[in-house]
Amino acid sequence: MNRKPLIGVPACARMMGEHPFHVVGDKYVRAVSDGAGGMPLLIPALGTALDMEEVTARLDGLLVTGSKSNVEPHRYGGAPSEPGTMHDPDRDDTTLPLIRAALEMGVPLLGICRGFQELNVALGGTLHQSVHSIPGYDDHREDKQAPLTVQYGPAHTVRLAPGGVLAGLAGGAAEVRVNSLHGQGIDRLADGLLVEATAQDGLVEAVRVAGAPAFALAVQWHPEWRFWENPLSAALLRTFGAAAAERAHRRVV
Repeated sequence: MNRKPLIGVPACARMMGEHPFHVVGDKYVRAVSDGAGGMPLLIPALGTALDMEEVTARLDGLLVTGSKSNVEPHRYGGAPSEPGTMHDPDRDDTTLPLIRAALEMGVPLLGICRGFQELNVALGGTLHQSVHSIPGYDDHREDKQAPLTVQYGPAHTVRLAPGGVLAGLAGGAAEVRVNSLHGQGIDRLADGLLVEATAQDGLVEAVRVAGAPAFALAVQWHPEWRFWENPLSAALLRTFGAAAAERAHRRVV
């Protein structure tokens, strides 16, 4: 019997008024259900209260979303953040071990924006906290005063690694234009990650996990945004979904 693959989507911890909530953006849920053809399962940001191996064993895929919060710098040995920086320690306590468990168990993984950064940190890499403040790098942040269609519109070109997964999904194209809504970025690339795309200023924009038994790729941009209008975004989600469906089929058989 065919069934939709069960794809985990880790939540962020947020205060709404006086009450704490676990939240996931609708665009990520729809990217799983409509773009990847999966059944989204929202994973609460409970950190060590979750048995990560037990959770992961029940999944056919894991999509790690973007977020307004930054990974806490002590997670990768970084300097303290600037005052006022938004963090989400409960999410960090959840996603970092969840990513490692997914890779160890061969669960297909797709990381987006913060999820891209979390993959690097989970495997031992480091981050720039403010890419725009480092000489030689461009400002990769969005204009928060602009309409969402502008914020998520094409912002810059990335060069695709020849022979990489993304280059294949892009029909062999050498470059594509992507959106850009991030302040953090990869500093030292974790061992075991291979570069899939770089921005014109040299910043790493996409990676895959070398030797992973299943699909394991992450991008700094936001392919979930109106993915049906972007051939590469649509192809990326379909490919991730197909990998999750393959795992689901094997688990049923």
